[in-house]
Amino acid sequence: MPVLRWIRRNLVVIAGLLTLAYMILPNIVVMVFSFNKPKGRFNYAWQQFSLDAWEDPCGVADLCGSLSLSLQIAFWATLGATALGTMIAFALVRYRFRARGAINSLIFLPMAMPEVVMAASLLTLFLNMGAELGFWTVLIAHIMFCLSFVVTAVKARVMSMDPRLEEAARDLYAGPVQTFVRVTLPIAAPGIAAGALLAFALSFDDFIITNFNAGSTVTFPMFVWGSAQRGTPVQIILFATALLVFGVVFFVRALHNARRPNTNALHWGVSGRSGRKHTP
Repeated sequence: MPVLRWIRRNLVVIAGLLTLAYMILPNIVVMVFSFNKPKGRFNYAWQQFSLDAWEDPCGVADLCGSLSLSLQIAFWATLGATALGTMIAFALVRYRFRARGAINSLIFLPMAMPEVVMAASLLTLFLNMGAELGFWTVLIAHIMFCLSFVVTAVKARVMSMDPRLEEAARDLYAGPVQTFVRVTLPIAAPGIAAGALLAFALSFDDFIITNFNAGSTVTFPMFVWGSAQRGTPVQIILFATALLVFGVVFFVRALHNARRPNTNALHWGVSGRSGRKHTP
């Protein structure tokens, strides 16, 4: 039958579309329920269309405070993990030193280790050091947790780089710093950006490690978990919808920019020389 032949021919595409629909459906439900006006504490059944939550997004006590705190921790954790992870990735790829193989193996340990084990280990470390649990312990824990993901992303990019481009820059009288800033860094930028975005998402979303090391500090995931015990305010779903829309727009914009040709790393050769003429 023609229909069966068509299904067999497009089976992979159909399976992919069904899987994608299965993944997107919960997000669509969340977006719809951000416009709901529930009766009672729980927002689990559709009652009435309303814009009350969108008109007063901070109507729930401490919600915006916990969201702001999570954004701050994610921002600083991303900066710390990206800076350290980029340096570690370059060191592991470009240099030979003792214990390099062991460090390469240890980098994957936090990624393979269950979060609850890492959370308990960090809590033991902080308590033995006499540190007060709070913002700084959560920040340090998030940097340590995100570091492996950044190293993995940047390392993959650095390993694929063509060393002849840096050699060409040195032939054009570029110094080590200029070569790194004008050639190496732009080429490695996609890997660094990917690691940074992954670190931000992991830090903002983390609950287990934060719950162990936060003390009295309440981040957005912890606030959501605590609110779910007593009710589900519409404002929580509102912020989830806003973050989802922002992520999709950011991803589409990044995808559009990635498809545009980028010749900055090679174009600088004429205008970026140090002014000295090359003599044969």
